[in-house]
Amino acid sequence: MYNYKALNIKELGDLMERIGESRFRASQLYRWIWKRGVTDIDKMSDISKRVRNLLKETGYVGELKLKAAYPSKDGSVKFLFELEDGKEIESVFIPDRDRKTVCVSVQVGCPMGCKFCATGSLGFTRNLKSWEIADQVLQVQKFMREFTGDKELRITNVVYMGMGEPLVNLQEVKNSVYTLNSHIGLNIGSRRITISTVGIIPGIYELSDFDRQVKLAVSLHSAIQWKRARIVPVAKAYPLHKLRKAVMHYFERKKRWVTFEYLLLPEFNDGEEDIRALEEFVSGIPSKINVIPFNPYPGASFRAPTDREIDRFVKRLQRLPHTVTLRASRGGDVGGACGQLAKFHPGDLRFVKI
Repeated sequence: MYNYKALNIKELGDLMERIGESRFRASQLYRWIWKRGVTDIDKMSDISKRVRNLLKETGYVGELKLKAAYPSKDGSVKFLFELEDGKEIESVFIPDRDRKTVCVSVQVGCPMGCKFCATGSLGFTRNLKSWEIADQVLQVQKFMREFTGDKELRITNVVYMGMGEPLVNLQEVKNSVYTLNSHIGLNIGSRRITISTVGIIPGIYELSDFDRQVKLAVSLHSAIQWKRARIVPVAKAYPLHKLRKAVMHYFERKKRWVTFEYLLLPEFNDGEEDIRALEEFVSGIPSKINVIPFNPYPGASFRAPTDREIDRFVKRLQRLPHTVTLRASRGGDVGGACGQLAKFHPGDLRFVKI
């Protein structure tokens, strides 16, 4: 049995031909699946009963199973999904005026082992398939329409910043972008899609040749090599000087500004030497610096910065000739903030100062 959701439009067309149907059936089926979110083949009303019966004999429409949804006091919602093999992942819905963003996962767990991220403590189980990545967006949109009562609510932006490292699952990530971007599907503009990485250099070069104008975000966190290697183990294999070269290549190919994510870890990467190193690293790279205060979780090695520490660091950074923004933590009370996706129940966070 084929999972129709796991097939792209060409693969669906090939399948339709193999079962004796016209290729245009693929577009019909694709619209029902990805634009309307329908999984029951019998509800696909513009397809004849004969063809619907044939489709049911040939395959099915897969779907992530929603196990839990945790609304945050700030309006964001964390989702726990179960995959077909019983494994679990998390996604986060983040509203901001007209912008409705979904933060998607790309792996079950994560192999990177970053010292500031709860997801790394889960270890790595497997990569997600492209349909499992894209379906997070579809399922979140369907849930939020019911939850808010707004039947026209649309997801406008997607960030690949959930569980896992996107650039070590890049082919499936790219395939999921095609699905999200399709005009007969979710129709999310590629310029509204951001792919993050902790610095997988071969993946950055490959993404430079991707035929979609997605944004690149680099989780930098320190521009001092020994410090970065301490908190981002992969930095030993992909050092800063090579990472900088790859990022410059990306900009030269795409002509798109790069975002550098900088997680503020008080008393570790917030000194004057850190700012000087960051200034030197980003010099000449059209980019913006996104400061993210560390989000605490049970067992974390770092503490959350105080408001005073955040304000002091951001003000010092703003002297640089680059756009500097402070990303307000969203969903921290339900374990949905950056670095917290490790299947925490909100009750697990009751002793963690958010």
